[in-house]
Amino acid sequence: MGRIWKVGDNINTDLIIPGRYNVTTDHAQLAKYCLYEAYPEFSQGVQPGDILLGGHNFGCGSSREHAPTAILANQVKVVIARSFARIFYRNAVNIGLPVLVCEEAVLNSEAGQELDVNLETGEIRNLTTGQTFQSEPLDPFVARIVAAGGIINYIEANDGQLVY
Repeated sequence: MGRIWKVGDNINTDLIIPGRYNVTTDHAQLAKYCLYEAYPEFSQGVQPGDILLGGHNFGCGSSREHAPTAILANQVKVVIARSFARIFYRNAVNIGLPVLVCEEAVLNSEAGQELDVNLETGEIRNLTTGQTFQSEPLDPFVARIVAAGGIINYIEANDGQLVY
């Protein structure tokens, strides 16, 4: 269960982590400047387990893995969007950041409300309004990658094999 932080459509990787702060791999620094220009209060107020909601085409722009890393470094539980840019989606999975597509949850939920998200079933409950939404759950293979903390951890845990 986590509190909602909500952004709009076409939030690109430069808005997620501005280029001038994208000069490090230090997770604490990336977390500090996550959504700095689009949502300045985000990195100061986000709490472990909070949930980020996005509109259409979330994560568009360049293919930098720093964008999902900055979100994960803030201990966001899951990003739920109306749709994702494909490269962001793949980068998120590869680093272990859960991402779900659920237009209804985004359209019917507001910043500050609380959600409970079941990644295994795809069920999303808005605890503030009482509404329940259904997204496609994570593909079982993707869920194993996310549970392992990313693709590298997954491969290492499986003796260098990509076990489907």
